[in-house]
Amino acid sequence: MTAARAERRSLKQRLAAGERLYGALLRLPCETLVEMAGVAGLDYVVIDCEHGPADMAVLQHHLTAAAAQGIDVLVRVGTAEPALALRCLDLGAAGIIHPHIDSAQDAQRAVAAVHYPPLGTRGFATYSRAGRFGTVPAAEHVAASLDTLVVAMIETARACADAAEIVATQGVDAVLVGPADLAADCAFPAQDVVDGLIATAHRATHGAGRAVMTIVPGADGARAAERAGSQLVLYNMTQVLMDTFRSLAAPGGPGQDLGRP
Repeated sequence: MTAARAERRSLKQRLAAGERLYGALLRLPCETLVEMAGVAGLDYVVIDCEHGPADMAVLQHHLTAAAAQGIDVLVRVGTAEPALALRCLDLGAAGIIHPHIDSAQDAQRAVAAVHYPPLGTRGFATYSRAGRFGTVPAAEHVAASLDTLVVAMIETARACADAAEIVATQGVDAVLVGPADLAADCAFPAQDVVDGLIATAHRATHGAGRAVMTIVPGADGARAAERAGSQLVLYNMTQVLMDTFRSLAAPGGPGQDLGRP
């Protein structure tokens, strides 16, 4: 959003400065979790509109809550959904995560959906929430949009093989390898096969000077991602919460001897 980015550095600027940023992967509805992430001091949240609902009215509430806590929002859209990407950005999302980027051509289309001409084909309007409801000059709005983060998801063996071409695409800022889809694409091979493909994609990403985003299940995974050079560490909150709930429900865990019927 134009005004918000004028007050603090964007995610893209912070990545360029070499910062490591921590976020939480959430699915709608999760407005309170967005607020809690901001209160806790995380740098960003990812709202998943690929495997979760894509309700624009609800998403706007989440973006408003995030702005109040000073935390940025990235939105994962579905495959080849430029119209959804447009709406998310007009609501004030700091960037878009595009799944199933298999080639440089896919990456070019993803970048085009996010940016205004001449870099992209995004429809222009300043009267949206991102444009402060028409109160900012067009030139300022365009300049702010250049800080929009574009994350390409690599999720197939073909994409891993073509990772160097994907990350060389102008406008791609970061790469997220989707380990679940990648394993499915390879017919669920041994873990070392998947790890090898991920490493290939990450080497290409680092070599091109782009940021690596890594989904992790918790603190131990975050430390491993840090050691591997990931700049965008993303906690899978579904797994974090389920692991927490299971630990609380396990025999001998907290609360087991406090008069539970």
